[in-house]
Amino acid sequence: MATRPLSRSRKGPRLLLALLLLALLAALAWMGLTIGNPIPPKTITMATGPEGSAYREVGLRYQEILRRAGVDLQLVPTAGGFDNLSRLHDPGSGVSVAFVESGVTTRKESPDLVTLGAVIVEPLWQFYRGQPGGTVAQRLTGKRISIEAEGSGTRKLALRLLQLNGVPDSSVTLLALSPEEGAEALLRGEIDAAFMLTSWQSPAVQKLLAADGITLQGYPRADAYVALFPVLDKVILPQGVADLARNIPPADVPLLAVESNLVVRRGLHPALQYLLLEAASEIHGGRDIFHSTGRFPAPGTIDLPLSNQARTFYKSGRPFVYQYLPFWLAGLAEKLLIVLIPLFAIVFPLISVLPRLFQAVTERRIFVMYRELKLVERALETTGPIARDQLAEALADLERRANHLWVPLGYSQRLFILKSHISLAQEQIEKRLKAEAGAPA
Repeated sequence: MATRPLSRSRKGPRLLLALLLLALLAALAWMGLTIGNPIPPKTITMATGPEGSAYREVGLRYQEILRRAGVDLQLVPTAGGFDNLSRLHDPGSGVSVAFVESGVTTRKESPDLVTLGAVIVEPLWQFYRGQPGGTVAQRLTGKRISIEAEGSGTRKLALRLLQLNGVPDSSVTLLALSPEEGAEALLRGEIDAAFMLTSWQSPAVQKLLAADGITLQGYPRADAYVALFPVLDKVILPQGVADLARNIPPADVPLLAVESNLVVRRGLHPALQYLLLEAASEIHGGRDIFHSTGRFPAPGTIDLPLSNQARTFYKSGRPFVYQYLPFWLAGLAEKLLIVLIPLFAIVFPLISVLPRLFQAVTERRIFVMYRELKLVERALETTGPIARDQLAEALADLERRANHLWVPLGYSQRLFILKSHISLAQEQIEKRLKAEAGAPA
């Protein structure tokens, strides 16, 4: 009898542990079925831009950084920002990340896309052969101009500026050349001007700034353009920054610029988003002639919501799991925490409540038997011999139930006292019955 309560007392903790393990397994199964594959893919595709553009050159740097983490970043050359946006919208394209200029789309137009933030300032460069003069209409009427292909941000912005300055499309010859192609055509004298929306680091820009006979035209009325189109920014190319010895450019040049954003599909794995944000910090976090150190990456001006991962990154950096674990394992751990934290929030309070609840239930079971015993003792004083037989049967049933009642080891003494009281009551009934039958007491 002494080992029986001890053996049974071990069942409570074991049962609780088993229930917790079952709950954990159920949570893991639910995670796998509803949250999706917690392991990030090893290959993703980025839409960049035309050959000779800054997008293409920056894409190669992203490719190198992601390769360190074991991710193969495939680069797809495109016509530019609008083409990139179209590929992001098309699930069949395979593109899950791309560079998109501010003002190209909206939340309503692109509900399936989110941004990781702005990463690049891109001025709209105007290069001419010789020394252009006069108004915009006078400089461009009758000229052959490269404004890049359909689907590029350059083309859309350049056409808008031509329209604002009263230059009809019919008065100019517009050519769909990439920045590199436009630069070469301008140097060979095949065209009169080239417009390109790209960064300071673009090979085409550097080539044209250093070339003899090519002039960079600024925007003297840049403030007016910015007032009309808030998506634009005014930036200044400092005098002599391209070549101090030759003083190129010969004076500060006001330029119009837009911010380029890193846009991803809403369902891109969180681990890959953090990896792209880390790469963006490494690539774009330094100083540039148009911005200070640490300006990028940053929440962009594009009318798309920041992803949850980007919001966390800008507020507090990478989550701790991404700081100490490989990115693929960190992604799994983050998914697991999504399930386990709410689970533990429920289980831990239950662990503290269950012992008290079990204690209350155990005490009530003993109390109920005591109450039944008290009723039998009261009835014993007022009933006759026949009723006492019934009371004896009730006590026998109560004794049987007490013998089969399992309680934790800490309640064994209370149960023993209950059984002793039942035995005393049974002895009293037996004495009464023998006395009433005429037998010696």
